[in-house]
Order: sequence, then C-alpha cells, then structure tokens
Amino acid sequence: MAEEPTPVDFWFDPLCPWAWLTSRWLLEAQGVRAIRPRWHVMSLAVLNEDKDLSAEYRQLLDDAWGPVRVAIAAEQRFGGDALGPLYTALGTRFHNRGEPVARQTVQDALAEADLPVELADAAASSDYDEALRGSHQDGMDRVGYEVGTPVISVSGVSFFGPVVSPTPRGEDAGKLWDGVLLVAGTDGFFELKRSRNRDPIFE
Repeated sequence: MAEEPTPVDFWFDPLCPWAWLTSRWLLEAQGVRAIRPRWHVMSLAVLNEDKDLSAEYRQLLDDAWGPVRVAIAAEQRFGGDALGPLYTALGTRFHNRGEPVARQTVQDALAEADLPVELADAAASSDYDEALRGSHQDGMDRVGYEVGTPVISVSGVSFFGPVVSPTPRGEDAGKLWDGVLLVAGTDGFFELKRSRNRDPIFE
C-alpha cells in the first residue's frame, strides 16, 4: 500500500530568489519522498512596508505588489491548486530567464499555467490586498515576524527556510527533507543559521 503523502504548506513571494530555490527543492523532494506541497502567497512588500530601505529595494518592493495580487486573484477564482503551476511559470520567467516584472511577463505566465490572461488586471488593483495580507499573516503568524520568505509548515511545525543555493536534486533533495522532518519532530527546536556566502544559483 502506497504511503500517504505528507502535506507541506509553503509560503512564497514570486520575486524572492531564495524562495524560488527552496520551492524547486521541495518539488525535487516530492519526486523521492511522499510529500504533497500546498502553495500559499506571502508578500515581501507587506513584510517590509514599514521599514527604512534603500530607494533601489523600495522600487523592487513597489513592483512586487503586482505578481502577488495576481496570484491571490488566481487562488480566489480557481482554488489553491492553481498556485503551483502559476508560481512555476512566474518564477521561471523572473529568475531563470531574467524577464522583467511587467504585464506581458505575467500574462505569458498565466497562459502557460492555463489561467485567463485577464487575471493580470489584478496587478494594479488593491481589491485583493485584504486577502493577500491575510495569506501573508497566516504564514508569518506561524514563525514570527523576524523572518522572511520562504516559510514552510509540516506536521504543525513551521520554519523560515531552508535557504539553499543551488537547489539540491534527486536523493540530495530527499536527504534535506529528511533533515527538515527531523528538526520538526524535535521539541523546542528553533533555529540553525549561518551567513550566506554565495548568491542564488539558478540552474
């Protein structure tokens, strides 16, 4: 009898390169372990809206509102299962291909994910912000507000990360998943961390 997949909740902002690498690890792990990712939206713009930031990063965050609004609009209309394919389509364009955060890029991603391209209209609408903030807060409430994206939650335990570059593949991805399960099952475990000494590596 096949093992029942373990649900894994994952919060992402499509523009975060570290979340992108982690999400690809989770999909790799799904190929070698019995897990089932469930995707949720969080927002770097919401996370950092009250912080003193450089003009360059503030511009990035201003641009970041659009993709997360579109993701929330897709989720509201077609359910949570729409988020995985849309995230893959957006992330591939933003990170692997270096395409701009622009309406055409979003429309192309929507089309690839078999979603209506008019959902791109949501990027410029604040109508989705309440739901966006709710999804964001659901993720952050699980880990606290001293962290960012990504957030994962398994078996009632939530973490920021893992932050990894490049994405582990095959059984290496499975071994990292085994480690996540190990620490998730350790009462009172909170944190492992070291300074990053390499940039995101997209393959």
